[in-house]
Amino acid sequence: MNKKNKIISGVLIVIPVLTLLIGYHYYSKIYHNNVLKNTELFIPTNTNIDGLTQLLSPIIKNTESFKWVATTKKYSNRIKSGKYAISKGMNNNDLINLLRSGKQTAVHLSFNNQHLLKNLAGRISTQIEPDSLSLLKAFQDETFLKKNNFNLETALAMYIPNSYQVYWNTSAEGFRNKMLKEYKIFWNKQRRRKAKAQNLTLVEVITLASIVQKETAHIAERPIVAGLYLNRYHDQWPLQADPTIIYSLKQKHGQDFEVKRVLLKDLKTDSPYNTYKYRGIPPGPIAMPDISSIDAVLNPKKHNYYYMCANIDEFGKHTFSKTLSEHNRNAQKYQRWISKQGVNR
Repeated sequence: MNKKNKIISGVLIVIPVLTLLIGYHYYSKIYHNNVLKNTELFIPTNTNIDGLTQLLSPIIKNTESFKWVATTKKYSNRIKSGKYAISKGMNNNDLINLLRSGKQTAVHLSFNNQHLLKNLAGRISTQIEPDSLSLLKAFQDETFLKKNNFNLETALAMYIPNSYQVYWNTSAEGFRNKMLKEYKIFWNKQRRRKAKAQNLTLVEVITLASIVQKETAHIAERPIVAGLYLNRYHDQWPLQADPTIIYSLKQKHGQDFEVKRVLLKDLKTDSPYNTYKYRGIPPGPIAMPDISSIDAVLNPKKHNYYYMCANIDEFGKHTFSKTLSEHNRNAQKYQRWISKQGVNR
């Protein structure tokens, strides 16, 4: 074999080898394992390819290969925000196919006992992408509230405390709208019928439930307390609920104002939430009631109690009575006890 033929033969051998090497190089970029661990990836709205690569850098072996495949598959300009479940051992092709599909993992969001809309906004902002300010703005949107028969005083009643599945990148308005749908689902025909039987609107049920919630932390006692307030309401008595006085004082002095004991002078506070001064249901909820408190108002215990007093023998519970004289004895016993504890405010 002459020298020329040897060169040709050598070239013919090198070309396939180089082709194989180049092919393997690109194959490995696309199909070799690149994800180091199972994790949840949160991609914020408007993230670009550099931002996404930075987010991925702690969990993938090779960021450059990821960027190359992303560009090749024309994903770098089609990044979708959201929460994604990433599996250990995924290659760049599988990873990009998942992210490009937009198939998110839902967030199990929950909330309860939020006293104000701003508290609710803060709680939700820790679980989905929108910040608390954008959520609060959506919650207080007066056009939305008016359209759906709410106002700023009753808006909290729309949020039924529970666990919900939502997407992490749900907008503030999207979350609010979902809660309206859940509110309508919660208020099924049976619950609406029970509210009507008590001569209460849905918001009035939740408002009364918020008072029940504040009166007792014992779930088993809530139907009794609800029955007591409904006895007063139906007999056109003032509700005379101390939690509404505390709410009025906090409105006047600020949410950090601490009230351990309601005084006689507090009962004169001029506020539509003062149920000693004004009869009927207050303008809106004084807190966010649990479902157990709402259902306690809809399914109250039937009894003849009109009075209750804190029970000094079973902390957190109440002693119930039918007559004022009986109640006064219970109240005097409680006042003596609380004075001994040195509680003046």
